[in-house]
Amino acid sequence: MAGTVKVTQVKSALGRKPDQLQTLVGLGLNKIGRTRELEDTPAVRGMIRKVEHLVRVEE
Repeated sequence: MAGTVKVTQVKSALGRKPDQLQTLVGLGLNKIGRTRELEDTPAVRGMIRKVEHLVRVEE
């Protein structure tokens, strides 16, 4: 069973590419300071990698 990863948005999505905004929404983030605990899967890791400059990740 996969573990979980805690993702927090730390920067604004304003002025970012539309696909990055959609990725944040897909992760359940759309406001600075919002945190989600997600299943640690390759798909989620790929989404995090796409917006790694906007989020903070805790194992």
